Amino acid sequence: MRHRSRGSRLPAAGVVLLFACAILHPRVTAAQDPDDRELNLAEPDFTLSALPTTLRLPARAFGFRLTHRFSRPIALGTAGDFFADFFGMDGAARIGLELRYGLRPGTQVVAHRTNDRSIQLLGQQHIARQGTAPVSVHALLAVEGANNFSEEFSGAIGAVVSRAFAGRGAIYLQPVFVVNVNPDAPVPARENRTAVLGVGARVRLGESAVYVVAEAAPQVAGFDEGVDHVSVGIERRAGGHMFQLTVSNALGTTLRQIARGGANQGDWYIGFNLSRKFY
Repeated sequence: MRHRSRGSRLPAAGVVLLFACAILHPRVTAAQDPDDRELNLAEPDFTLSALPTTLRLPARAFGFRLTHRFSRPIALGTAGDFFADFFGMDGAARIGLELRYGLRPGTQVVAHRTNDRSIQLLGQQHIARQGTAPVSVHALLAVEGANNFSEEFSGAIGAVVSRAFAGRGAIYLQPVFVVNVNPDAPVPARENRTAVLGVGARVRLGESAVYVVAEAAPQVAGFDEGVDHVSVGIERRAGGHMFQLTVSNALGTTLRQIARGGANQGDWYIGFNLSRKFY
């Protein structure tokens, strides 16, 4: 029988309240902001591999993303087994579907569901933009629930800080604090939380539409189980589409899943992301 913490609903309620405060914040204005619909060559997508970026979504516009992580470790069996399994694609996979909406200039909301029936609701709020400030800064607030958002709730609060380089790429710092990170664990609430310090970069190759992406999310305090999330990838932009091929040591794509990291040292998995902007 699964253990369910009695306090698991309190972090969710707190995150929802904080998110409501963020989207009603009176400082959010867009009159002096450049057109969010223009292509940003340094920051072409809303995520790296799984961690968020500071790309703004235009008001009343949509974004869609499909994430796919094949659950067969690359090193399982022999090289022949790997090719016979068509690079792991014959096995099961962790799949995520994500819909993103620009609630108003500088504010976007995201719903992300993975096929283990976890649902994450996330709000992302623009705080500062590079140019008027040394870096771009966004605030993050999220709540996740298992079994189609009906139990085992967790909350996350954090930020994304980025520095872009003249159409060549960007570097990122993503501190995130997650509570009730492992709802199945029968431990006190104070032992079931973690602080993650995400780091990442996206680099454009020459003048092409091809980018190299890397990210990591080491735990710096609290919960410690498994291995810290690491992912690298190569991607290509085609109009409003972005296709990314990834290799990662974990299957997670929500903040709670990213914080939990991978299960076993030395296991790596092939995957891909496909995203589309509707504006």
